Amino acid sequence: MADRLLFSKTGRAKYISHLDLMRTFQRAFARAKIPIKHTEGFNPHPFVSIALPLSVGYSSQCEILEFGLMEGTGREEVPGRLTAAMPEGIVVHQCYPAQRKLKELAYVNYIMNLEYPAGRPQETESAMRELLGRDSLIMQKKSNKAKKGYTEVDLIPLIRGWNLECQSDTMTLDAVLSAQNPGLNPELIHSAFCQEYPQFRPDMVTFHRREVLDKDGTPFR
Repeated sequence: MADRLLFSKTGRAKYISHLDLMRTFQRAFARAKIPIKHTEGFNPHPFVSIALPLSVGYSSQCEILEFGLMEGTGREEVPGRLTAAMPEGIVVHQCYPAQRKLKELAYVNYIMNLEYPAGRPQETESAMRELLGRDSLIMQKKSNKAKKGYTEVDLIPLIRGWNLECQSDTMTLDAVLSAQNPGLNPELIHSAFCQEYPQFRPDMVTFHRREVLDKDGTPFR
């Protein structure tokens, strides 16, 4: 049975790439003297796998890493020892045995903040509601497998639900999106908004992953 970590990635740590994050965890396990399982073969390496790779620049409070803990270390010891060996911004909150398959991870809750320091145009709210209320919203998505280098995807069926809140200088979209097969990166929603309403392009946009969910909408662990 595999083991899992629940960890957050915030602050400057959100600029660590996926591959560098994997190496960071491998080194942290070694520094913390936490023995973990390795792959077999001529060139064994620590077995660590992150469930849903996070885009560079995104923060998150619900990242899941899968690994194999060797006997001799209690799971309750792992979060504190591992966090102490991590760079600032990466905090391990929980270590627990995997009880469910990762393919059961169906949705991700994202918070997208569109910021307008000089003042948010009032029409932005109705524009975003119109966009997400459409029956279909086709966007191009990069694909290494497609001959053209991209595929077309309809965003609307991949959005399970959303809520919009507006302040004088921000517009916050709280959305539950498909996690995998296929998954929807909220950057595509931002791109669609800027493409359809270029006059309302924000000065800055941030993305935060708040929760991962199963098909019933309950937290996945």
